[in-house]
Amino acid sequence: MVSLTIDGKSVQVEKGTTILEAAATVGIKIPTLCWLQKVSPTGACRVCAVEVAGVERTMTACNTPVKEGIQVTTDTPALREARKKIMELMLVNHPLDCPVCDAGGECDLQDSCYALDATKQEYSALLERRPIRYDWPLIESDPNRCILCEKCVKVDHEIVGCDAIEVVNKGEAAIIDTVDGKPLNCEFCGNCVAACPTGALITKPFKFKGRPWSFSTVPSVCAFCGAGCQIDYHAKNGRVERVTSDDGSYNNGNLCINGRFGYRYLHSLERLSDPMLRDGSGRLAKADWETALTAAADKLKQIVSQNGGKAVAGLSSPRVTNEENFLFKKFLTEAIGSANVDSEARLGFAQAQAQMSRRFGFTGASTTIDALDNAQAILVFGCDLNAEATGLEYRVIKAATKKDARLILVNMRDVKLRKFSNAQLKHLPGSELSVIYALMKGILAAGGALPAGSEAIKEALDKLSMAELCSQAGVTEKAVADAASLIAGKSRVSIVFGADLIRSADAAQKISALADLAVLTGSAAKEGGGLFPVDAKNNTVGLLDMGVAPGADGKDLWGMVEGIEEGSIKALYLLGCDLASFPDNQRIRKALGKLELLIVQDVFQGDSLEFAHVVFPASAAAEKSGSFTSLDNRVQPIFKSTAAPGAAREDWAIVSELYGKVTGTVPSFTPASLMAQIKSEIPAYQPFDGSRNGFVKSGNGKVAPALAPIANPAAPAQATFQLLVGPIGFHNGTSTTRSDANLSVAPAGFVELHPADAGKLGIAEGGSVKVISANTSFTAPARISDKLQPGLLFAPSHFRELNANALLTGGCNLAEVKVEKG
Repeated sequence: MVSLTIDGKSVQVEKGTTILEAAATVGIKIPTLCWLQKVSPTGACRVCAVEVAGVERTMTACNTPVKEGIQVTTDTPALREARKKIMELMLVNHPLDCPVCDAGGECDLQDSCYALDATKQEYSALLERRPIRYDWPLIESDPNRCILCEKCVKVDHEIVGCDAIEVVNKGEAAIIDTVDGKPLNCEFCGNCVAACPTGALITKPFKFKGRPWSFSTVPSVCAFCGAGCQIDYHAKNGRVERVTSDDGSYNNGNLCINGRFGYRYLHSLERLSDPMLRDGSGRLAKADWETALTAAADKLKQIVSQNGGKAVAGLSSPRVTNEENFLFKKFLTEAIGSANVDSEARLGFAQAQAQMSRRFGFTGASTTIDALDNAQAILVFGCDLNAEATGLEYRVIKAATKKDARLILVNMRDVKLRKFSNAQLKHLPGSELSVIYALMKGILAAGGALPAGSEAIKEALDKLSMAELCSQAGVTEKAVADAASLIAGKSRVSIVFGADLIRSADAAQKISALADLAVLTGSAAKEGGGLFPVDAKNNTVGLLDMGVAPGADGKDLWGMVEGIEEGSIKALYLLGCDLASFPDNQRIRKALGKLELLIVQDVFQGDSLEFAHVVFPASAAAEKSGSFTSLDNRVQPIFKSTAAPGAAREDWAIVSELYGKVTGTVPSFTPASLMAQIKSEIPAYQPFDGSRNGFVKSGNGKVAPALAPIANPAAPAQATFQLLVGPIGFHNGTSTTRSDANLSVAPAGFVELHPADAGKLGIAEGGSVKVISANTSFTAPARISDKLQPGLLFAPSHFRELNANALLTGGCNLAEVKVEKG
């Protein structure tokens, strides 16, 4: 510890603490402008200048570390005058266009001028106006307003990890600009805009929408990925016009493009606003709520009376709240008498959650994601965090760059985190099991104490050949040994795994093996670094917690499809399900045409409307109240910020009224009453009270001994071409393909292929590629990238026009394909 005196107060802080931080511990606030707590200081503005006894010049408090015995003074007439002059000098080149500047009213420069009494200008200069950058998507840059504090650059480099912007030129010509003048690496997350203390960086969608005080601000939780980032909706005249996040939030104010700009889907022309019924001519026509609900209820009762409750099935969504999913399950099981209830979680995450529950006694992750901040080693397995849970990626980057955590990647392709990694195992598609076993053998070979329950693992692994495992996976023994050495002996090892593992062939066996690896590393133990299964949707963990899964005699997703095809299932209720998100969706579409009743309840017009008999327009997340459960088990409330368009209603209200009409009762369900039932039936959800901070749901957290049988894996058969379908960072699900903001950055689908494959096929960048599977085919522009490996292609899952998901079968995200020049 270091002892010092600040303004006469005795202070003791750890070595390396800055004067600014030390002063804050005793309630002394030193003015700042360029300082931002979450990034390293620049000392650019010098507003935080302080006096240190015995030192002739003033020192910048934000980047000067404390020293033993120093005496610091933070407020003197000389310091006040110096700070005032600094502000006046800043204004020499700063345009006074506050009346039309979007930062007006929330500008740190304005606030600093006012606080430091910089009320007049004694200096002047010949101003050279610099061109404003209007050509970037989503973000506008006015270098004339810039004070070169470098907050935006620091956030871009240190938090987002893009290196998209930098200080270019020198002296008076210095400005913040993109690298090489083009936003090549930019993710358009807007975190640079949030950090900007002036109006130098603004978001285009919010430009001239109004002054900050003219909006109602409603706290909520991001409705896209499962990271559970805390946000604020800014609404005016019935429209959400901006999304922000405070630096004091759980996510430290950091958002991705979806969190900051995805809200634009709320204004899509594809929103459903009125109930609809298919009339006698076979067309969907607008109807009032009473008519639509009565028609749906009467047909459901008829089908149940003639065929029993098993003739009805329902698919719900991770987009709707815990309360709504709970009520949907209740409607199917109690009002209808059917155990046929499932969701898209069946495509992979449900199986991963089942493994976590069976092996360790928890659902979702083993601990909260802030544990990643202090991990000693992080293994990211089969996961593109940038696309699946950007909030986790920010924490991994922080751990790797600021906390010196060792980062190991296991993937069949390069992902953004590659630039921060210490080791990478780029394996052959389908060989995940061999990689897991090889890593476990490598960790055991590196020595160290074995945790309880791992002796059986070692005995079984001794029978496997490291050389054969590496050959099967297409990696070298040295690469495995190097990766294992970064993990072995560490007490806080975090394991993050995502879609490329969860949705691989034989995923249950692979996830079980990964659970063994977690036992070996102690990751899932209470004091470990954490085990984090990742799903790209916001409330998948909550959906499964609410029991949205088939009962003992119920059919799962594919069982429902077979039941419809066979004629045993005659009615299907789709709650928030976009068919474009489902694999083999042409088969599903064909099955929907056989139903006697299809109820579609959704926010948007979608492919299922072609077959719908009844359509219920629903509210989006910003238009309802309830709660979401993040992937790390944080249960957080959301609050209604605006009304839904037209006659659209909240999902719980629609299901509640339909429940009453089917049962002949008058239900009194509300989000609050539903949560009360949830807490009584699901003890882990005690004692949620709806407060902004929410709480972390409990689990028993018991690490079971390793029970998974270890068999000698075989090398996966490698087809000439395999197509991997998955998310990209510029979108989340299909929702953001209705956001003009996201589409301005990523407007359409594509197919990515390795340069060697492109050369053999005679395909150039941007050329047309036809991809053919056993199901169907698509044609798309080519992107040539060495991030893949020869024989592996990638297509994004989001775009309905591309419909890459149609080429997949079952829950697997890989398909054997033929590739032709289009």
